[in-house]
Amino acid sequence: MLIVCAALITLATAGGPYPHDRGQRVLLAFVICLPIAALRRWPLPVLAAATIANMMALAAGSAVLPFGIMLGLASYLVASRLPRRVSIPAAAFSAAALGGALAHAALAARNAAFAADAVAGFLPLVAGWFTGDSVAARRRYLAGLAEQARKEQAAEAERARLQVHQERVRIARELHDVVAHTLTVMTVQAGVGRRLMTRRPEEASTALESIETIGRTAQEELRVVLDLLRDDEHRTAALAPAPRLADVKDLVETVRASGTPVDLHMSGTDRPLSPALELSVYRVVQEALTNVVKHAPGARATVDLAVCDREIRLDVTDDGSAAGPGEGGASGHGIVGMRERIAAFGGRLTAGALAGRGFRVTAQVPIDGAV
Repeated sequence: MLIVCAALITLATAGGPYPHDRGQRVLLAFVICLPIAALRRWPLPVLAAATIANMMALAAGSAVLPFGIMLGLASYLVASRLPRRVSIPAAAFSAAALGGALAHAALAARNAAFAADAVAGFLPLVAGWFTGDSVAARRRYLAGLAEQARKEQAAEAERARLQVHQERVRIARELHDVVAHTLTVMTVQAGVGRRLMTRRPEEASTALESIETIGRTAQEELRVVLDLLRDDEHRTAALAPAPRLADVKDLVETVRASGTPVDLHMSGTDRPLSPALELSVYRVVQEALTNVVKHAPGARATVDLAVCDREIRLDVTDDGSAAGPGEGGASGHGIVGMRERIAAFGGRLTAGALAGRGFRVTAQVPIDGAV
């Protein structure tokens, strides 16, 4: 843009009637173009210089086109690059100076075409300022949109982080239930063994007493941790037995009773596994079926659960709406929570819409990582 304006000023000056000598006209054109190189770095000084040049030309009784072009360009860059608290006074000062020059020319009777020179003097200043101010307003608007998008993205990331944290706390509570139940059984068995052992009573009694003490201490520590994690309304809730893979059948029956048909296929679920792993897989099945009931009412669901030698494979599909649940899902956790549960045991979970209609949740969990 600056190169084009410089070329326009050069052509206008070189071909205009200002000096009669051609060499003087070209020299004057280059002198006028020199301030353009400094416009981007020093817009205010260049605006002042252009105002003075135009003021002198108007006071002499004629508006000079190259001076007007330079004034409009300087006014544009001042308005587009500087804040309004600076650009408005600068433009007002330039307008006052031009008005004073026009008044002087009128009083001295040097201006035969006062109206035309007034337009030629003020139009570049006004047009340049309003154009530059519009560009600056557009930039501020786009910057505001970008900042708003950044804040929304940060808020969304914070919500996702909080959601993951809440789900991990929920998993920690349930893992505590499993560990606490195991420690309770160990404590009872150790106490019975200590009382019933008759061979080498001193060593057996000492060992069993140590097991009982350690078990009770660990149980008490875990109970303290649970009290810190639980909400106030759950602090006094009694510990219920943790669900196992065998309880998936009861879960499916409950979903069927709610009006959602479910086909269940299970194999290898009688194999002994970590209670924590069985609980997590059960919760994933529960979450997936809950999403079917909530997001695809009336759809038919299929649950395939297979316990193999090295991994557990889970596949839950439905033929309902292809939209499926979002990352927020049911219970406020949804897919994020299911992924967290499976990832805790080194597994992988994928969820997404099927081609046409339906939604699918698949998971593979290595068994070695669970024991």
